[in-house]
This record gives sequence, C-alpha cells and structure tokens, in this order.
Amino acid sequence: MIFDTHAHYDSDAFDEDRETLLASMQEHGIGHIVNACASVEDISKTIALMEQYPFLYGAVGVHPDDADKITPDVLEKLRSLCRHEKTVAVGEIGLDYYWHKEKSEHLLQQEMFRAQMDIAREERLPFMVHSREACADTLDIVKEYMAGGMYGGIIHCFSYEKETAREYLKRGLYLGIGGVVTFQNARKLKEVVAYAPVEQLLLETDCPYLAPKPFRGKRNSSLYLPYVAEMIAQLKGISVEEVVDITEKNAKTVFGIRE
Repeated sequence: MIFDTHAHYDSDAFDEDRETLLASMQEHGIGHIVNACASVEDISKTIALMEQYPFLYGAVGVHPDDADKITPDVLEKLRSLCRHEKTVAVGEIGLDYYWHKEKSEHLLQQEMFRAQMDIAREERLPFMVHSREACADTLDIVKEYMAGGMYGGIIHCFSYEKETAREYLKRGLYLGIGGVVTFQNARKLKEVVAYAPVEQLLLETDCPYLAPKPFRGKRNSSLYLPYVAEMIAQLKGISVEEVVDITEKNAKTVFGIRE
C-alpha cells in the first residue's frame, strides 16, 4: 500500500469533498497518510483529522511562514500534542527565504526552527523539514542537531542538488519525493532520486499542491502518487511494486508505526 508521508487535507481546497475523498483512499491503494500542520490556526484541524480516520496520522509543527506567530504558548501546545498517540513527527518546520527577504525574518525563522527541533529531540520524534531558498542555513541547523542526537528526520519536498542530498543521506535522513519529480524540467531532482538509496526515499504529495504530470496545475491528492512511484521506478531501474513496498517500509520505520 502507498504511504503518503506529507499531505495537507486540512486545506480549504478539500472543503467540498474531503470526507468522500478520504473515504476512498484505502480502496485505491493508499494505506496511510500523514497530515502535516503548517499554520498556527490549523493545528486543531490536523488533530481532528487524525482522530477521525484510523489510517491518517499527524505531524505537529509550524511552517516558517508563520514564525512570527509562534509564542511560548504555541510551543507548549505543540509539545503537548507530540504526546498524542497518533502524532508521528514534528513538522512541517524549517526555513523559507523565498517570500521572506529581510535578515531579521531569517533570524526569527532560525530561532523558531531550533525551538521546534528542541521539541522533536525532547519528545523523541522525527522532524519534518521545509526548506526553500535556504539551503545552507537549513543544512547547518540540521547538522548541528544531528550531531547532538535526534530521532530521525525527513527533508520534505527535497529540491536541492545531489551534493546537498549526500549530506542529509549520510546522516541517515530521508528525502520526501513528490509530484515535482515527474516534471520535464526537474533534471536536478531526477539526478538526486537516481543517486539516493531507495531505502532513504519517501513518497509524498504536499497536496493540494504540486500535482504530478499529467495533472500539473490542478489540485493534488494522494490518489496521484502512483505517477510519482512510476517515475522513481524508472529512475531506479526497479518495479513500481518495489518502490511502493520499500517506501512504505521506510515511512513506517521513520514514523515508528508498528501494526
């Protein structure tokens, strides 16, 4: 069964058909989904989803776009939610300099990234990192924390070059691979996937964003993950079934899911 390690079914994009769509997942070969928190306001939506659907788990954290909304109370709430029986990671957390150009914004994002990495360490959960146009700073912080001991981690929606991938892979971390790998102009990511051990790759959607070909530009969902698995299989020279099986085992390992 396919394991979608990063989705946002709390998004408004699913308001019209969320229940019908999620109810159809298992019959279409989607075995598990991790819904990742992003905004402070939507943390409760992720908790509600993982309590409603047996196959859906949660990652609790605050996206760097919301770094200025993270208060001590928010951090304490995240820490408490880490103890929920279906919370499997701290995320998505990290750095995003694409929309945030000021040095003061970068410093605040770094501070909140570290604060949430501290929670992941203290609560013994893997971390789920978002990084956009912040390659060096993200890598530096992850290396710093890994040197002090962590409980696994995922570089979500990996988008950097092979040399950066090598640094994460040699630390035992996983790379989240989604619809972008199917894009014609995704040469760099395809090189990374061809290079990385399949034992350190994970399938993800980031839905409703980043739908694969032939649905690029439309709303994404876990039902489109077979297109991602097919591309990974081509790049690795293995079967789609092997990709699905190995990435599912990888996901259960990093998230500590035992059935």
